[in-house]
Amino acid sequence: MEGAGKHYGILLALSLAIISGALPCCCSSQTTRKFHFNIEWKKVTRLCTTKQLLTVNGEYPGPTIAVHEGDNVEIKVKNQIAQNTTLHWHGIRQLRTGWADGPAYVTQCPIRGGQSYTYKFTVTDQRGTLLWHAHYAWQRASVYGALIIYPRIPYPFSRPISAEIPIVFARPYLTSVFPFNNSTTIGFFRYKNAKTWTGKPPVDLSSLKLHNLPAMEDNAFATKFSDKIKSLASPQYPCNVPQTIDKRVITTISLNLQDCPENKTCSGYKGKSFFASMNNQSFVRPSISILESYYKNLTTRSFSSDFPEKPPNSFDYTGGDPLTQNMNTEFGTKLIVVPYGTNVEIVLQDTSFLNLENHPIHVHGHNFFIVGSGLGNFNEAKDPKRYNLVDPPERNTVAVPGGGWAAIRIKADNPGVWFIHCHLEQHTSWGLATGFIVQNGQGPSQSMLPPPQDLPPC
Repeated sequence: MEGAGKHYGILLALSLAIISGALPCCCSSQTTRKFHFNIEWKKVTRLCTTKQLLTVNGEYPGPTIAVHEGDNVEIKVKNQIAQNTTLHWHGIRQLRTGWADGPAYVTQCPIRGGQSYTYKFTVTDQRGTLLWHAHYAWQRASVYGALIIYPRIPYPFSRPISAEIPIVFARPYLTSVFPFNNSTTIGFFRYKNAKTWTGKPPVDLSSLKLHNLPAMEDNAFATKFSDKIKSLASPQYPCNVPQTIDKRVITTISLNLQDCPENKTCSGYKGKSFFASMNNQSFVRPSISILESYYKNLTTRSFSSDFPEKPPNSFDYTGGDPLTQNMNTEFGTKLIVVPYGTNVEIVLQDTSFLNLENHPIHVHGHNFFIVGSGLGNFNEAKDPKRYNLVDPPERNTVAVPGGGWAAIRIKADNPGVWFIHCHLEQHTSWGLATGFIVQNGQGPSQSMLPPPQDLPPC
């Protein structure tokens, strides 16, 4: 959905409409649940318009994956198109099974046309509704679906359930100053047998003015809403946020204008090229999977372990001129490497380069705690003193405030190679990404599993 002139700052959310009746909701024994996905082109009609879309099993959105907490999951993916593809199970921690995580050239080589690959993983200590989506190029635009994890305990509802319907809920949150074709729509969900509602309609259909929804550019509302999200922090659902840290990484998040090479024409602003970076490093995917290179200890220059842990230059990150302060970026595949069990804090600092934007940053392989956020420039001496270390939200994606910062804490207890990137495809393709390696710990339970036999080759 992200184009050169538009920006949606809220990650796609999937939720469930639950209708009363009688449907079993939990399972206590471990089971292997198998699925078969065919990646294929199909003509799809929506809103009276027909397009050729990339789909899974001909469905758009794709089929729902429903499993139970503790299940083994096997999803065989057959690529029936000419282009490469991969799939990612967004939010699944992939404990010791990084081979099933999915980002192309990070944890696996892509699945080539006519080939197949079976993703195998176990759902451990997770429940709720996540999503799965393609993780190659911009295929996520149409290749995605719900991933439902039923809990082991029954739902806390007095009435039984007869049906569960996955619904895709966005609403766009706009932080870009660049113009775009605002073709967004609003839908309303109404129960068929609901009691007659006599209040005023939530929308003036004559002028389509919304009375109870925030404007797309209401940054104050979005910030206030996000700040209210907390963990339960109960004995049943504890909040195990790291109270101390072993390493703090402060990284700027930037959109960049790159000088155009000689004898080449660039279509970006002022004849330059658009790129993006973290700490002035624009991520480049290597020609072979980083995880495979790391696991096999291959002699390679495809990546290095020297990602800068602080910005290379100190300046007013959020208050400067968005164009005159801009700088060229460096290109490479620099990663953060930490021992097993390291408590890592990553401070994500937005910059005003080109535009102050809200960036959804996703971390693979781990959940994290959002311990702090604010507007302006992060102050390492003052801001950590007001962190929430009691009940911060536990997430896999954080919306870094436009013109501000967010601090997350991760316990690096999942060995492997893990991607960190902006979840706007355009920015990721420009290089707003990095990754980190968690080294093996003590014994098999703290070490990576070997690669599967059908792992795609590069």
